Amino acid sequence: MDRGNLTAIREFVLLGLSDSSAHPHLLALLFLCMDLVTVLGNALIILAIGGDPRLHSPMYFFLSNLAFVDICFISTTVPKMVVNLLTDTLTISLEGCLAQLFFFISFVNKDSLLLCVMAYDRYVAICHPLHYATTVSPQLCLQLVAGLWVVTCLHALLHTMLMARLSFCASNVIHHFFCDLNPLLQLSCSDVSLNIMVILTVGSLLALTPLACILTSYGLIFCTILKVTSTQGRQRAFSTCSCHLLLVVLFYGTAIAVYFSPASSHTPQGDALSAVMYTTVTPMLNPFIYSLRNRDVKAALQKTLCM
Repeated sequence: MDRGNLTAIREFVLLGLSDSSAHPHLLALLFLCMDLVTVLGNALIILAIGGDPRLHSPMYFFLSNLAFVDICFISTTVPKMVVNLLTDTLTISLEGCLAQLFFFISFVNKDSLLLCVMAYDRYVAICHPLHYATTVSPQLCLQLVAGLWVVTCLHALLHTMLMARLSFCASNVIHHFFCDLNPLLQLSCSDVSLNIMVILTVGSLLALTPLACILTSYGLIFCTILKVTSTQGRQRAFSTCSCHLLLVVLFYGTAIAVYFSPASSHTPQGDALSAVMYTTVTPMLNPFIYSLRNRDVKAALQKTLCM
């Protein structure tokens, strides 16, 4: 293709859910409410954990980090989508699109790795309680969190730089509510084979390895729970772990369906709805699943709200 006869695209149109919704204002109100619930819920978790010395332990340190990441995660995509649904300004600049892509990839992978770290923390606490204090030390907690921040930022930077080298000179309409990898690659008139290879190799490694670790950790936890003699204690533990696993399946299942399923099975509406599940629903549910079923966190929240 002769690049001299092509006009480079400098902005995109994010149709997202607005092209399939008959009531965009109601949809905007729904997502705005979900955004507020997510931000307020996770912010309360952070305040409660920070303000109660009894919760200054590895489990709650990871939980507060997850709450912070979830606030950033949902703030990367939902506010722009709400604005698009409420106004006719559906455009986003190429630079803004790349910035959104970087932060989205960074925070979605931080969420994934934090879920993995929290599963490992629960595995050590339940299966090896006598070694918990020495195994999951404060130094290890800081190293794990710092490491996942570095790894995810470098991974996001890799994808963003590979995307920035591409030319966009055909349609500028993105049938998605944010700038994601697959919709952008479909609009490129450059060779995207390197981008696809990185998604299938590095992306798979960063997505499937944490999932395997989570499933292994909870499998070992379930085996340990089965040995508990107290029926009530066993049922309570099963109930809590089942809720955690439900979130994991919701998060990873929809993400894997979007990025690693055959291209022939993709539709713009299907990918957008799947993306809503792991970008909006799971960050909103995390504080309820991981915190409100915990008596210590509920007590700290009540103390925080009554101050």
